[in-house]
Parts: sequence; C-alpha cells; structure tokens
Amino acid sequence: MNEITTVPRKGRKFDQVLKGAREVFLADGFEGASVDDIARAAGVSKATLYSYFPDKRVLFKEIARCECERMAERITETIDESRPPREVLTVVARHAVTFMLSRFALRIFRICVAEQERFPDLARAFYANGPEMGRHRLSEYLSCAVARGELAIEDVGMAADQFSELCKARLWPRAVFGVQAEFSEDEIEEVVRHAVEMFMARFGTA
Repeated sequence: MNEITTVPRKGRKFDQVLKGAREVFLADGFEGASVDDIARAAGVSKATLYSYFPDKRVLFKEIARCECERMAERITETIDESRPPREVLTVVARHAVTFMLSRFALRIFRICVAEQERFPDLARAFYANGPEMGRHRLSEYLSCAVARGELAIEDVGMAADQFSELCKARLWPRAVFGVQAEFSEDEIEEVVRHAVEMFMARFGTA
C-alpha cells in the first residue's frame, strides 16, 4: 500500500479535531476508531473532519507527531547546556522515562506494532517523530559536550541509542506487557539514576 503523505490543512477546528481523535484512538485503537466516533468526539461534522484529514492514517500520524514534538520541546526547553552532563542527562532521562510510561506512548506503540503489517507507514511515522527525533536531538547535545571535553564519545549516534535503551530498563518492559500499570516517582528515579550513572561511567571524562 502506498504511503500517505498528505499534509493536513490548518484551520479553526484543527486542534479540536486532533483532541477528539486522540481520545478515540487511545480508547478504541486504530482499526476500532470510526470516522463517525472521531467526528462526534471532536464536535465537528464528517465533512469538516475530511476537509482536514482525508485519510484516517494521516490523522493518526499527525496526532503522534504533535505529541512527540511536544515532548521533545519540553526536554529541549529544560536543557541547560552550561550545566554538567550528569545534570543534563538526568533531566533528559526523567522526561524520557515518564513519557515512555505514559498511557499515550504505550497505546500508540501497541497500535503501531499491531498494525505494522497492514499499515507500515504508521509505525514508520511514529518512529520518525518519536525515537528518531529524540535520538537526533540527544546526539546534538552529546556532540556539543564532546567538543567541550565533558564526554569522550566516538559515535554519538550509538551513544544516544544506548542511553535511550538504558532508560527503558526494568519499567518499560513491565508497562508494555501489562505487568504493571502504575509507577511511583521512586521507581522512575531509580531507573533514571542508574541510566545516567552507567552512561557517565562509560563516556564521562571527569
């Protein structure tokens, strides 16, 4: 099936449509989300919905893009590059772990995996706007830290990937498989602390 590349048209009810669709997708999944239900949740007509998003996949991808971009912006805004890498990475890890354990991220991940064979562009879009974008932004920071002599890394892309995997330790697998649904701040902070300590033990220069 050809990949959908249509760019949604902005308008007065654009955000309203996204909000309604987000609720329906999270509740019913991609296949179970009907256009009628989305239009009803958004408080718009089907004609209005189609004027913004002629295909349900375009709508789904836009929701994933907006949420991932919002998370990335929050992380970027809280990064103070004048601070030591340990402090910066702690902030990044805390945001990343919290987002990965969120209901939204887990639900979208499951939808993308479930629909990968029929709609591979959904999974690719989520990867591009989520993990890949996060890897790019973290790599940019790591490159700057290397240039300042604060970290010693030969392959910043690989290091960014490794840091992301460290942030998935223990809690993320339990969340994905439904073993655990609620996570305390202490549990999250433990994962964050170990991820940063392991990373700094390998790449720190101090």
